[in-house]
Amino acid sequence: MSAPTANTLAEGLRPLIDDPPNAAIFCDIDGTLAPIVDRPERSRVGKEVPALLSRLGRRYGCVACVSGRAAAEARRLVGVGSITYVGSHGAEVMHAGDARPQLVDAFSGWEGRTRAFVRDRENERAFKQLRIRLEDKGPIQVLHWRGADDEEGAEAQASEIAELARAESLIPLWGRKVLDIRPVAGIDKGTAVHRLLVEHAPLDAAIFAGDDRTDLDAFRAMKRLAGGSRLGAAILVGVASAESPPEIEAEADVVVSGTDGVLKILKALEG
Repeated sequence: MSAPTANTLAEGLRPLIDDPPNAAIFCDIDGTLAPIVDRPERSRVGKEVPALLSRLGRRYGCVACVSGRAAAEARRLVGVGSITYVGSHGAEVMHAGDARPQLVDAFSGWEGRTRAFVRDRENERAFKQLRIRLEDKGPIQVLHWRGADDEEGAEAQASEIAELARAESLIPLWGRKVLDIRPVAGIDKGTAVHRLLVEHAPLDAAIFAGDDRTDLDAFRAMKRLAGGSRLGAAILVGVASAESPPEIEAEADVVVSGTDGVLKILKALEG
C-alpha cells in the first residue's frame, strides 16, 4: 500500500486490529512521533500521542518505541511508563516499570574507548569552528550538526571522523544530520526488534513506523521473520519527508506524510 485512504488503511491494518493481544506495534520517535527540530532537547511528541500509546499498550501484546535516543530520554519525551523503550539504536532497553535501562552485554566495557576516540576529535579546530555538538551516551558517542551555520561543512567533517572510526574498529551509524560512533557489536534497530518479536512470539502481526536509514534495519528484520512460526504479517510504515532517504519509501508497505500520518495509523489501530 501507499498513500492510504481511510478504507485501505483499515483493511491493511486488519491483521493487527483483529487480534491485538497477538500483535505488536513498534515506532521510531524523532521524525515519526515527534517532528524533527534543530536541537533534540526541544523535541516534543504530538499532544495526542501519550494517551494514545497508553491505550494501545493496554490492548496490544507489545508496544515499543525504538529510538536513537537513550532509553530513559525516550521515555521522558514520550511520557508513557507502561510501554517498552529501546534506546541508542538497540543498545539498551527499558521495559514497563524498569527503574533504569539495561545495556546489552555486547556494549559493556566500551565506554572509555569510544569516549577517548571522539574526545580527541572534539579538540580539533574544525570540530569547534563548525559547531558540531557532541552527545555522550557512554559506549556510544553522537555528533549532531543540525542548525550549524555550515551544515555541509559539518557533514564533511563528520564523514572524515566516520572514516577514522572505521580504522579504529568502531562503527559509524548515520542518521539525519547526526552520526553515532559505536562499538563493533552487531547491534542495531533490527536486532532490537528481532529480540522483542522473539520474546513475544508467536505473533499474528507486527507493525513498525520509521523515517530514517537506521529504521531500515528494523524493516528488514521484520521482513525476514514474517511468514514464519514467530511472526505472521509484517507491516512496514515509511514516514515521508523532505529529508527521508528514498529507501524508506521504497521498502515500506505503507507510506504516510510526516508525524500526522503516523498519528492516523495509531488511531486506526485502536479499531
